Amino acid sequence: MRSHFFYGYVILGLCFANMVVMRGVNGAFGVYYLALLEEFSWSRSDGASIASINYVVYALAAPIVGLAFDRVGPRRIILPCMTVYAGAIFSLAFLRFGLWQFYLTCFVLGAVGNGAAHLAYSRSISTWFDRRLGTALAFVMVGAGLGAMILPVAAQGIISRFGWRAAYGSLGAIAALLGLPLSWRFIRERGASQRKASPVAHAGISWQDGLRSSPFWIVTAVLFVSSISMNGAITHLSALLTDRGLTTARAALCASILGGASLFGRVLVGWLLDRFFGPYVAFAINGITALGILLLSRADNFLTGSLAAALIGIGAGGEAATTPYLLTRYFGLRAFSTLYGFTWTFYAAAGAIGPVILGRAFDATGSYSSLLLLLAAALGIMALTNFLLPRYSDESTN
Repeated sequence: MRSHFFYGYVILGLCFANMVVMRGVNGAFGVYYLALLEEFSWSRSDGASIASINYVVYALAAPIVGLAFDRVGPRRIILPCMTVYAGAIFSLAFLRFGLWQFYLTCFVLGAVGNGAAHLAYSRSISTWFDRRLGTALAFVMVGAGLGAMILPVAAQGIISRFGWRAAYGSLGAIAALLGLPLSWRFIRERGASQRKASPVAHAGISWQDGLRSSPFWIVTAVLFVSSISMNGAITHLSALLTDRGLTTARAALCASILGGASLFGRVLVGWLLDRFFGPYVAFAINGITALGILLLSRADNFLTGSLAAALIGIGAGGEAATTPYLLTRYFGLRAFSTLYGFTWTFYAAAGAIGPVILGRAFDATGSYSSLLLLLAAALGIMALTNFLLPRYSDESTN
């Protein structure tokens, strides 16, 4: 009897599980922060530099890793990147030589991180799903959100009982013992042999042609402004609300509302992308984010602050699925990972800029309001540019 089981669901479940683990491991950095500063007597600026190195290298490496995915296929990149990533995390349990050793490890983590995160799994599931691609991408991004919520709590529990070295060793072991066997056994592109890692030829344009196209730069420009606005607002959310008179507990609750809304936004946008024209969905999400930032600029009570946080969270979650979805629709899968890597470079650069300019604005004026209003207006204008995107060149019929 012929089986009607769709193997793409196995790939989807695997990508979800790996995103829970890998994104959670990465998101646990803040939990270790104070313990490391106390252990090695590092300054706060030293600690900030650690995160910056990882962020910058992660951004610069994204197009290179993406090109490797397109040239040799996901499996040949995911397995070695995951091995190095897990090993680097595990090695921090034996940190002895101070700041330079941590800097070097963060450099390595940034260099291989794209090969074991959303860039890797977006490519993998895009070969298996068409009509339900938006939902599939959103499901994987929900895994990233859950990992960022669950593993930091687990890491804090281990730190409290056994110390930060045991926590690093445990997370490294989790990444290796869960992620590697599952990826080695199951992951492959659609059309590839189960036992071979050879890349599959996909339809689409080259990355060079993609970089010369106006849709790519419209998507990237919107993403860049969105990232500046969202990441700046998210970073300063708690500080802004406490400045406006909210208690630290209520400000923290607003931050939690933002995280929960982000998960909801991922699911919602995935559902919408499978039913409506992508640029229209992108316009709505960018508009919701702009409205949230506008409200945040005037928030002086818990109700307004929580509503602003919820709207920003929906936008942040929705953006995670929108960009890879639009890239597959406009450019196909031939150079998807390379083009996605380029957009991630711009996203990460903007994400580093946003918190800095908002911090400097506050230092100069004593308020976030004027710059938040400017960012909300800029994002609202950029949201309208989604209407400049053309119809897809090859409407999905499968």
